[in-house]
Amino acid sequence: MNPIPRPQDDPRGFLRALYDAAVQRALPLHTTQAFLPPPPKGRTVVIGAGKAGGAMAQAVDALWPKDAPLSGLVVTRYDHVPPAYKAQPGRIEVVEAAHPVPDEAGRQAAARILQLAQGLTADDLVLCLISGGGSALLSLPAEGITLEEKQAVNKALLKSGAAIDEMNCVRKHLSAIKGGRLAALCAPARVVSLLISDVPGDEPAVIASGPTVPDPTTCADAMAILKRYGIEVPAGARAGLESGALETPKPGDPRFDGHQVHMIATPQQSLEAAAALARQAGIEAYILSDEIEGESREVGKVHAALARAVARRGAPFAKPCVILSGGETTVTVRSKGGRGGRATEFLLGCAIALQAEPGVHVLAADTDGIDGVEDNAGAVVTPDTLARAAAQGLKASDYLDRNDAYNFFGPIGDLVVPGPTFTNVNDFRALLVV
Repeated sequence: MNPIPRPQDDPRGFLRALYDAAVQRALPLHTTQAFLPPPPKGRTVVIGAGKAGGAMAQAVDALWPKDAPLSGLVVTRYDHVPPAYKAQPGRIEVVEAAHPVPDEAGRQAAARILQLAQGLTADDLVLCLISGGGSALLSLPAEGITLEEKQAVNKALLKSGAAIDEMNCVRKHLSAIKGGRLAALCAPARVVSLLISDVPGDEPAVIASGPTVPDPTTCADAMAILKRYGIEVPAGARAGLESGALETPKPGDPRFDGHQVHMIATPQQSLEAAAALARQAGIEAYILSDEIEGESREVGKVHAALARAVARRGAPFAKPCVILSGGETTVTVRSKGGRGGRATEFLLGCAIALQAEPGVHVLAADTDGIDGVEDNAGAVVTPDTLARAAAQGLKASDYLDRNDAYNFFGPIGDLVVPGPTFTNVNDFRALLVV
């Protein structure tokens, strides 16, 4: 393992090492073994979806006994299959589809997965590999709804500022496979779900819209969310939601009896790994929460206020220290044409509020390696960020107004671009105060 960069000498390198430690903790090859059941009498079928789907399939394939039958299909995001597994595929087929807006490849994959879940016996075992992003990747519209209509609703939700649990409530009820429907179809086979959490609270019913767990939300909840955000509802979807025809399986449904759900990686575990690495470097670390939500730019301002208090008054934490947080913030898109995701918008709000505070360095990045739909995971803010930007004619507030954080941090060389990490435990934020 490479030495940890000294935070006082190399703040960027130190923050990047913390991010890498958080990602490493969530990699499926490191977390899956303890949760695998023994092979059954009958078949073992692996199905699943998510940004970590390719790496999860690779891990199960490597860890499952070589003399035990194993087959199945998992769908992941384009370019999210680990290179070694792509070059030499194993017993579990992995296909790629679009995220965050579903495409035809995702619809076809979901239809095939639905077929694999049917006709099973009580002697069979189904391993469901579920991670963040699975909601868009398992895109099989419910009866009476077209893929184009579902795409339109999904795009509108992404731009609305709706929270992840609200988006997933709607997605479940417009789907033929999510909201517990997938696991219900597997009966009477034994079902074991292995989950990597990318949601605040690690609620299985929210991760990837809960395809393998019963759904406590209702059609009425979904309609209320669509109304709240002023989203146009296609006629088929409206009819199904208002009549209850699109209702999902509920807690207590006997088809879920004996179903096991294991959380194999969580945001909190990754934050704790980063905190442990910071302490190895002699820097105290404080984890605010792994469940922080809200508008990215506003969350950035609040983090900046905390860092300023530490830098100026040594309270509530003594410096030097690093402040860590996770969760899933949202971006309400106010202007067309801007580029950037949650992490970079958080950082732009944070940089403006910090106003070049000496000794404060910030990294925010998505643990899947992709911030929104761009090629970066996030970016870094330093005490001279605003000055370097101004020297190139870049005014931070203008870029924030048009949701264009990517094009603010790009020209000044502050983007963090690790490429796909093959896991996903959501937002990672680290504020170093020295």
